[in-house]
Amino acid sequence: MATTTAPAKETAHDTFPINGTDYIEFWVGNAKQSALFYRAAFGFQLTGYRGPETGVRDRASYLLEQGKIRLVLTTPMGPEGEMAAHIAKHGDGVRDMAFWVDDARDAYAKAIERGAVSVQEPTVMKDDQGEVIIAGIRTYGDTIHSIVERKNYRGPFMPGFRKTESPFMPAPVGLKYVDHCVGNVELGKMNHWVDFYSKVLGFYNLLSFDDKTISTEYSALMSKVMTNGNGRIKFPINEPAAGKKKSQIEEYLDFYRGPGVQHIAVATDDIITTVRQLKSRGVEFLTIPKVYYDTVLDRVGKIDEDIAPLAELGILVDRDDEGYLLQIFTKPVFDRPTLFFEIIQRKGAKSFGAGNFKALFESIEREQALRGNL
Repeated sequence: MATTTAPAKETAHDTFPINGTDYIEFWVGNAKQSALFYRAAFGFQLTGYRGPETGVRDRASYLLEQGKIRLVLTTPMGPEGEMAAHIAKHGDGVRDMAFWVDDARDAYAKAIERGAVSVQEPTVMKDDQGEVIIAGIRTYGDTIHSIVERKNYRGPFMPGFRKTESPFMPAPVGLKYVDHCVGNVELGKMNHWVDFYSKVLGFYNLLSFDDKTISTEYSALMSKVMTNGNGRIKFPINEPAAGKKKSQIEEYLDFYRGPGVQHIAVATDDIITTVRQLKSRGVEFLTIPKVYYDTVLDRVGKIDEDIAPLAELGILVDRDDEGYLLQIFTKPVFDRPTLFFEIIQRKGAKSFGAGNFKALFESIEREQALRGNL
C-alpha cells in the first residue's frame, strides 16, 4: 500500500522569521543570453543589471522580475574562481535561494549557533538609496541560502545594481510567486537535510512520501517536504530509492555532479492561459497520455475547469482535504537534464499532487529513455 504521511502538525518554532523568498540566483555560463531566454519564453522583465559598467569587475548579473518572483542570472567574467568552477562542474544551475528577513545579523547568528556553515558573515551594502545587509549559509551540495535584510533600502533591489529598461518587453504570462523549490540529494542524505532544516532553521516536516507512493515499474524515490511556520517557504527534499533502472534523481545527480535544486514551482491564478502562452513561446512540457483524463474526474471530483483544455495542454489535477490543484512540468531548461520548472495553480489544496506522481514519473522516464539514461 502506498504511503503518504502528514506528520502531526508541529508548533511553529522558526529559528528566525522569514518573510518569503527574496530572490533565486542562477550561476550560468552566459547570463546575457540566459536572461533573454527567460524574458522571451517565460515573460520575465529585465529590471536591473550589475557588472563592469557599474563597478563590479568579476561578474555580470541580470535581475529579472515577474509578479513577486525575482531571478538573478550571474556569469563570471573569466575562468578563475568559485563561480567558474561551479559552472564547469554543474552546468547552469541554482546557486542561491535567498530568504527575506527583518534582521539579517540576528538570523545569521542564530543559524550559526544551531550548526549552520557560514558562506558570508553579515555584510552591509550601501548606496544613495540606503543599505542592504546580506549574510549566507550553506545547504545541500554547493547551494546556499542568502539572508537578506532590506528594511532600510529604498531602491528597487540592492546596491550595485543599476535600474535597467529595455525596448524588448514580452508580456508577462501570469506567474505570481515561488510556491516551492525541490532539492535532490544522494541516497541516505534526505533525513540529514530534513534534520538540518528542522534543527538549524526550525522548519517542520509537512508531508512525507515513501518509495511506494513515488514509484513506477522501473524506478522510485522518497521525499519529505519541509516548511517554515508561515508556510511561505517550502522545500521538498528527494533522494533515490532502489528500482529496476536509474531513477530521475540518479540521472539528475549524475549530470549535475552532486546534489542541487531539481525544480522551481511557480504559481499562477490561471494555469490554462499561462501554459498556452508558454507553449506559444517555445517552452516544452512533459506529455501525459490521454487515458489519464478518462478517469481523473472520477478520482478528484468536480472542478471549476473544463477537462478538455486541461487534456489538450497536459495539465494534471489532484485533490486533498482542503481543495484541489492544477500542475504541469516543463522539460529540463538546460541541455544537461537537470533543472526544470513546475507551473501550479492552487484551488485550496496545500499538497503537492501525490495522485499524479505515477503519471508524471512515467512521463519523465520516457524522456530519460530518449536520452539513453533510464
